[in-house]
Amino acid sequence: MDTLINIDNGGTLTDICVWDGTGFTFTKTLTTPHDLSECLFSGIEKASAARYGTADIERLLHATQHIRYSTTQGTNALVERRGPMIGILTTLPGLDGAMRGSKAERELFDGLVGERVLEIDGDAGDEEIDFEVVQRVNRLATLGAARVVVAGRDPEQERRLRAVLLRRFPRHLLGSIPLIYSWDLAGDRNDARRVWSCVLNSFLHPTMERFLYGAERRLKSYKVANPLLVYRNDGASSRVAKSVALKTYSSGPRGGLEGTAALARQYGLAHTLMIDIGGTTTDVGVVSGDRVAADERGRIRGVPISYPMSDVHSKGVGGSSVIAVENGRITVGPRSVGAAPGPACFGFGGKQATITDVNLLLGVLDPDTYLDGTFRLDPERSRAVITETIADPLGIGLEEALVRMEQAYFEALSSAFAHLVTEDTTLAAFGGAGPMSATGAARPAGVKRVLVPRTAAVFSALGISFSDIGKTYEVCVPEPTTESVKATHDELLVRAGRDMFQEGYALAACETAWEVSVEDEDGTPVARTPYRPGDPAGHPGRRLSLRLTVTAPLPHPELAPDRETGTRPAPAAGTRSVRSAADRVDEVPVHVLTELAPGDGGAGPAIVEGPFFTARVLPGWTFRVTAAGDLLLHDTH
Repeated sequence: MDTLINIDNGGTLTDICVWDGTGFTFTKTLTTPHDLSECLFSGIEKASAARYGTADIERLLHATQHIRYSTTQGTNALVERRGPMIGILTTLPGLDGAMRGSKAERELFDGLVGERVLEIDGDAGDEEIDFEVVQRVNRLATLGAARVVVAGRDPEQERRLRAVLLRRFPRHLLGSIPLIYSWDLAGDRNDARRVWSCVLNSFLHPTMERFLYGAERRLKSYKVANPLLVYRNDGASSRVAKSVALKTYSSGPRGGLEGTAALARQYGLAHTLMIDIGGTTTDVGVVSGDRVAADERGRIRGVPISYPMSDVHSKGVGGSSVIAVENGRITVGPRSVGAAPGPACFGFGGKQATITDVNLLLGVLDPDTYLDGTFRLDPERSRAVITETIADPLGIGLEEALVRMEQAYFEALSSAFAHLVTEDTTLAAFGGAGPMSATGAARPAGVKRVLVPRTAAVFSALGISFSDIGKTYEVCVPEPTTESVKATHDELLVRAGRDMFQEGYALAACETAWEVSVEDEDGTPVARTPYRPGDPAGHPGRRLSLRLTVTAPLPHPELAPDRETGTRPAPAAGTRSVRSAADRVDEVPVHVLTELAPGDGGAGPAIVEGPFFTARVLPGWTFRVTAAGDLLLHDTH
């Protein structure tokens, strides 16, 4: 069982990438928001058909060592506020004020917590604190809290509260409320940031739990022995029962970044910008050399959390983003039609225009070859919607509306990454809509080189292929002494051994890396040094924390370095009539990437049809197929 299945579940499409140790098999399927397990298993079934010539989901599952899964469901739940009301029981005076420091924090706090914050005196006597805890928890429940974050001054104070809560609200009672203790989740001395992490985790937990355990149960019906793994935003994977919901947030973009880092190594790129254009958003991230940029303390929707996160920002521009007219001006996003009803051309009842509709009418997309011919688009529906919502309100013809909509889309995309461009930037463009829009967005931003991987349509799923099973722990060291660091080390070692055993691996067979962190007054690490048991603390009087990273390696694909190839004109499979201006239609050559050889190239205007994607080569751009079968484009202007 050496096969690994990697799945990236997006808002419009779900991508499946299978690695068997020698090569990839990949496919896409429409996301089914009413039941996510449906698209998960239909995608695996489609992958089995692509792999074996006929659908055999059971054969593929039984050949698989692990399924690694990334989903946007946590992200979507937070955007749409689909989750439980959270309460906070705390001994920290003024905590709610500290958590509402910025506009973003105030808005999210009001939406998730509101007035459900109650304080108690953590230093009160046993009888008094016993009474106060019961009264406060009952009050939080009355206010509607479905989950409660318990936040104390330090771990010892929280242990005292835990003893009271377990005695007064035993877990076996139906009325018990799920509790999370802040120091259990994050060893972060910054109280507001630590509690924010707990609030967000508590909010995301039910959504992730219901779906992921449902998917696990369905897998067991196929008698699959190995557990489903969740891909996390730190680049590692773990089984469902050992995953923290907060770490699933924005995990898909991390897969894209890991894939981008692999491309940077393969092509020797100095500065690479990832643009992952999906149905709802464009995710942008930076790879310097082959290193993924990450923040020591990440942010979720502008709110600081205690965990590191890859430095990815999203803009509400994607293949399903709504293009509309507001105050006489064409706007793009952030609203999206998603997979249901989807773009008008999908034929599911969509009544708003998207770039997918535009590209269909411009002639860039062939209605009969979308998703490799597995899904037919309806141009008449696109024509009706764009006429009604764009052309008529602006008082212009359909042809002019299409050209102006495309330009507005390019400019919206460009604004998502233009501020990150340097002289040696390469744009790595992927996602379902990335190759189609990359050259149009690159030129306004000043980018001269675009790389479209052969696996662009499922590239974030491919990026998950570079993950291992792993855990990262970071806890505060009580005192800045050698003895205290060693005692913390010993406690973490026991915890890691237990967790990795539950993942199915002995700690002795895993790779471990230890670091001592020096923290500033805010509790943020400012310096890290390697640590071996017994090393002197070395930072007298400073705040210290200890980080342990444990890794159980899985097989990774190896991408061969790029090499020089001879160049020759790329053979065309046909032509397509593409509108380039309101009054002009060009006959543009269409090349099929899988039928091209390394070194084949040409100049725009041209279209390159890849597996599940369409790449647009605009006038002034050249393209070449690399030794690995990827598409490298240059702007000659």
